[in-house]
Amino acid sequence: MIKIKLNIMLLVVGSFILVCCKSEKKQTEGSSSRINFDYLGIAVQKKYTHIWGSSPVLGKDGKVHLYVSEWPIPKDASERFSGWHKHCNIAHYVGDTPEGPFEFVRTAIKDQDGEFNSPHNPTIKYIDGQYVLCFIVNENNDLSKQRIMMYVADDLSDNWKPAKGAELDGTMLRVPSDTIVWNYEAVLGVSNPSLIKANDQYLLYYKSVVPLKEKTEKNKGRDYGYGVAISKNLQGPYDFYPKRVTEEGIQLEDAFAFNLGQEIAFLSRDYMAAKGSHAGGLLWRSSDGFSFPTENTTRAFEGLSAYVGEDNLKNANVFRGTKEGHLERPQLLMIDEKTIYLYLATGINTTPDFGSASHVFKVLIKNSTVK
Repeated sequence: MIKIKLNIMLLVVGSFILVCCKSEKKQTEGSSSRINFDYLGIAVQKKYTHIWGSSPVLGKDGKVHLYVSEWPIPKDASERFSGWHKHCNIAHYVGDTPEGPFEFVRTAIKDQDGEFNSPHNPTIKYIDGQYVLCFIVNENNDLSKQRIMMYVADDLSDNWKPAKGAELDGTMLRVPSDTIVWNYEAVLGVSNPSLIKANDQYLLYYKSVVPLKEKTEKNKGRDYGYGVAISKNLQGPYDFYPKRVTEEGIQLEDAFAFNLGQEIAFLSRDYMAAKGSHAGGLLWRSSDGFSFPTENTTRAFEGLSAYVGEDNLKNANVFRGTKEGHLERPQLLMIDEKTIYLYLATGINTTPDFGSASHVFKVLIKNSTVK
């Protein structure tokens, strides 16, 4: 049986920093650890199709399995990138190594329209001997009706079943009705889940967008934050923790949760460019998993142009974001105690007839103690 551990203990004075570079080797000042963050290339792309995000898991067959969102590039240009919440399916790809190449296996979760519309943003974990697939759906293209699903399986043949503690269709979280919960007035449902096990309980993190009292041109009257739901059982049910876990004033999307030594950490999109450009992402750290202080939040990665060069993207087709190559949907895979792979999505592509794509990076930790 193969187990994946995302529990990284680094001997770093000050803070944990992902050093984002392609070939240059940088040393964190005052530390005994060095982290190289190297771009390897496109993980998944598909002709006439948008690929969005790749969540990896190491299968019992020793291969790397990716679960990705995909939908056709629209013929009507006015639809732009909106197919993610209208026509999306979750597809299963497999590769012999984390670097690929990855081949299409099958459509794992199909769009059923209606109340089970456009399954999107999958994240997969192997926990307690089971594969757990979380994702979002909406109702009839209505983003205010987004909700979080949880499916489980003993293998990766895609015979997924709703988690025991979920609703019959697999719904695990909806917008809470209890007014003491921070996001009971959420305007875009609950979305973008990330599941971990910590301290003998299961933490299901989620995004919510809540209204702001003061609307500006920048914030559009909305605040993007993260909360958590808790269970003593992997398959739920999950109860909402009433407080928001990220602070107001620094907004994020696409948080991927993982154990970082004795802490819990997020990798996320820097949604409102709090610590750099919109194209990159952030690293969040928490001592207990219920509060991620802004003071512990650092820049984690940059846009795609930082790794491949601006000249290599000047003729790219832009489907989402800018030619800086916004990197979103971070998902981690650990192969051994010192080798980690990071998968990120971007809305640009230099190859004609191909839509948005998934990219893979390798994170090498040297001169460190990893547990």
